[in-house]
Amino acid sequence: MSSPDTLLQAALRRLAARLGSGAMDAAAQLSLLAQDAPQRLQEELQLFWDEVQQEAERLDNSGVPSGAAGEPAAPQDLQQQLDQLRQQVASFTRRLEEQA
Repeated sequence: MSSPDTLLQAALRRLAARLGSGAMDAAAQLSLLAQDAPQRLQEELQLFWDEVQQEAERLDNSGVPSGAAGEPAAPQDLQQQLDQLRQQVASFTRRLEEQA
């Protein structure tokens, strides 16, 4: 049987090896994320701008006169807009979770 000092030294070496291995895995994952981040960011920005353009077209085609834009909307219209925004946020969240 090994002496307590030898067991302690062996345990410390194994811990150091495992921690080093974990650190190497974490560094590799961070490296992969860093490589994918610019492309992912560009895709998300492009998606955002596409949606902005679609919304602008929808607003242009809604038939609302330019003078009526300053008038307050009906409460039901505001609720519908709020519901739509919540759906969009939920959709964005799902997309982000799927990509992560």
